[in-house]
Amino acid sequence: MKISQIVLSLSLLMSSTIIFAQCSTNQHQPSHVTNVSWSHHRDIVDIAASNESLSTLVTAVQAADLVSTLKADGPYTVFAPVNSAFAKLPDGVLNSLLEPGNKKKLSEILTYHVVAGKFKAAEVLNAIQASPKGSFAIKTVSGQTLKAMLRSGTVVLEDQNGNFAAVTKPDVNASNGVIHIIDSVVLPK
Repeated sequence: MKISQIVLSLSLLMSSTIIFAQCSTNQHQPSHVTNVSWSHHRDIVDIAASNESLSTLVTAVQAADLVSTLKADGPYTVFAPVNSAFAKLPDGVLNSLLEPGNKKKLSEILTYHVVAGKFKAAEVLNAIQASPKGSFAIKTVSGQTLKAMLRSGTVVLEDQNGNFAAVTKPDVNASNGVIHIIDSVVLPK
């Protein structure tokens, strides 16, 4: 399915974000993320930089020279891993990725968390529910795909390696898109 078809399908399937918020309620949701004062007048980078639980992501975005990209008009949808998500990576992987010689690989991983366009939670949920397979493919800025689905009432992403990341806080609005907080780093092949 082409991105234009996905956008059209998602536009036709819009509904209340309340449904998604109820479906994505997760008892493992970190309280330090939900208590942050979010402002849609700031861009994606500014919002991430103002939240301590996203400091590792901000460091990685800086190391990959993606700050100006994520400050651009967009719109973008960013699946933003919290610090504890990066801590789940095998020992030494994050430090290695932050080295200047690995900027290309780091950029590929980070852009795998970004989608062109602004996709609110309700649109994602409706696309999942409308799919006969119970999931749908999301093409990322890196050119690879993530699969979105529901698991135990929570929206999760499956990466190309079969790993999962749960959305713990949907619809953090930014001036240039939307952020969905996730509990794991997704990795491209």
